[in-house]
Amino acid sequence: MQTTERLSRRRLFGAAAACALAILAPYAPGAHAEYPDRAIKLIVPYPPGGATDVVGRVIAMKLSEELKQQVVVENRGGAGGNLGADAVARSDPDGYTLLMGAITSHSIMATLEKKTISYDLMRDLTPVATIAAVPLVFVVNPKLPIHNLQELIAYAKANPGKLTYASSGAGAPQRMAAELFKRQTGVDMLHVPYRGSGPAMTDLVGGQVLTMVETVPASLPFIKSGQLRALAVTMPERISMLPDTPTAAEAGLPNFNVASMFGVLVPARTPAPVVDRLNAALGRILVMPDTKEKLLQQGAYAVAPAPASQARQRLQAEVDQWAQVIRDANITVD
Repeated sequence: MQTTERLSRRRLFGAAAACALAILAPYAPGAHAEYPDRAIKLIVPYPPGGATDVVGRVIAMKLSEELKQQVVVENRGGAGGNLGADAVARSDPDGYTLLMGAITSHSIMATLEKKTISYDLMRDLTPVATIAAVPLVFVVNPKLPIHNLQELIAYAKANPGKLTYASSGAGAPQRMAAELFKRQTGVDMLHVPYRGSGPAMTDLVGGQVLTMVETVPASLPFIKSGQLRALAVTMPERISMLPDTPTAAEAGLPNFNVASMFGVLVPARTPAPVVDRLNAALGRILVMPDTKEKLLQQGAYAVAPAPASQARQRLQAEVDQWAQVIRDANITVD
């Protein structure tokens, strides 16, 4: 009887030990060495065809090659990108559901729509890598006697509340860039919101509004045709698409650095080895000449590889900057 009891106890202890090992296995050193062992889903939180979608498809193709597993793009648009971001935030933190995030837009919405969105950007998502930056440019209708940024500031100060500026929406990066400009220079300009960049650019070219801070890809055809005049780009260095246009810093605004940023994020609590594996793969992708070229064809500049910790710092800086601008300008969704 005693022998039987000892055997039973051994079996119980053995079963308990096996269960404990199974529970602890995902956290053991080297447990994620085989990641990924199946297809990965990259959620683009916007409809097909936009900048985020195109950038996401470039990254998905290259990431499939790097990880030797298929990376499938899934468009899940709605609520200005918040539905797709929420879906990723609620996914299993295992590295098999990624978000192709429009970092600047998500950062703005984190404050502007804080009461309505169902996830917390910094708490529920983990940045893996910053991927690309789309520069913005100050443009004016050529009928204005303005040829540089200092002349724009002087004109706005001489005509307080009369200089109209367009944007593609109340919470768009273009609007926020203009509000940051107002905050840094102390000028008073009149905001005219539009439903998208297309209508805004049409009225700017037609002279119904007079100035705008717009993405370079959307502005470039009109700048080249002479229908708009470029004053300054918002990146720290001059860009290849507008090599003769000075930066905002060169034009007298040393702390003005704004771009529409894109990055890859995963659900919070995704294991660090998985985040590091993805970060390393994306880092290798971003230095490839063909990746840079494909991104540049969409008006996006590849960002230099950096650890995931720096991606988080950059995201936090975006959130903090736009939260301050929104508070100072008392911006609302309406």
